[in-house]
Amino acid sequence: MLKDRYGLLLSTSSSEARDAYVAGLDGLLAANAGVEGHFSKAIAADPAFSLAHIGLARARFLKAEIPAAREASARARTLAEAATPRERSAVNAVALAIEGKVPDSLAATRAHIAEHPRDALVLSPATGVFGLIGFSGRQEREAELYDLLAPLAKHYGEDWWFDSMLAFAACESGRLDEALRLIERSMAASPRSAHGAHVKAHVLYEMGEPRKGLAYLEAWMPAYPRDGLMHCHLSWHVALFSLALGERERAWRAYRAGTHPGGSWGPPLNTVSDAASFLWRAELLGEAAQPQLWQEARDYALKMFPKAGVPFADVHTAVSCAASGDFAALGKLVGEMKERLAAGKLAPGGVVPALAEGFGAYARKDWNAAIRFFEQALPETVRIGGSRAQRDLVERTLAAAYQQAGRTEDARTLRARRPA
Repeated sequence: MLKDRYGLLLSTSSSEARDAYVAGLDGLLAANAGVEGHFSKAIAADPAFSLAHIGLARARFLKAEIPAAREASARARTLAEAATPRERSAVNAVALAIEGKVPDSLAATRAHIAEHPRDALVLSPATGVFGLIGFSGRQEREAELYDLLAPLAKHYGEDWWFDSMLAFAACESGRLDEALRLIERSMAASPRSAHGAHVKAHVLYEMGEPRKGLAYLEAWMPAYPRDGLMHCHLSWHVALFSLALGERERAWRAYRAGTHPGGSWGPPLNTVSDAASFLWRAELLGEAAQPQLWQEARDYALKMFPKAGVPFADVHTAVSCAASGDFAALGKLVGEMKERLAAGKLAPGGVVPALAEGFGAYARKDWNAAIRFFEQALPETVRIGGSRAQRDLVERTLAAAYQQAGRTEDARTLRARRPA
């Protein structure tokens, strides 16, 4: 039987299907363009190859093409019945997430990885801040992800993908020296990995190195297609580094061209969160309000996430509603959050509506109310998902509210906690 790049046996006897599948998986792990084409080529060479179908399903899922993802996933499940036990297990673990059964998917992933630790296709959905653990709503999720990955290092050696994912987990859990060593080794082995470039940007952000971060991304990004999975979010990092350096015009160019709705393509979750985050941060730093941009960000967010249900997106939709003065939409969204909370359907808990109401209070210039909501939410903000860099928005806004309320010492103390 043929094997993949990780030495795992594949059920296909077609070398063409195997090669296309390996290219597709590498593209998926790197967030590079052309992933669906590789998996489609593998399927054309061997229509019964279940892993190619589930790989295609995962690629579509990451682009928020949910019906098409579930169609490919269902096909993979049917074909996996005739495949090896490992492939059936792999298809099941990935398919469960696509079907919306996240806790079941994580349990299946842990069981599968215990037996097949080098199965990167199965492990990858559990990694990152938007993964099965990252979006679990648990307070301890950052430590949990590092604890999942670190023991697997002995199985992967110096694999570029695994190094990048362990680097991100190390970065988010405060192990910056380890993170820098791993991501530099990863990018030396695979310099065009978009996920790797993203992780390096986070490490440099956390180390307080905006000039290095900006220089790195501006050298790296020109060769990355605008329809690449990470282009929107990497543009956000360019804009943030530029803001930190006081290069406002460069920041706005990067934002308008690559992050704002209608700029470069990006998954809706990234576009909604990154647009709101940049515009809000820019105003905190003294930039003039941009009503038209805020309205467009709000309209896009409400179109893509019309009802509460994805906490990380919901919080940033609340930011756009508050900043655009649409307090009716904000009130409706908060009501839906509280309904989900009362029904036990809001995994992160009360931190989600508290943050939404905090941003609303800040937009109304009710500084004391904003402080109350943000102080309540801050210890549990990690539960909404996202990276430390993304969640900085809460601390920055609380510091600004302290400043506006005349509590300058509280503002100074809070800022000193996160010098990056």
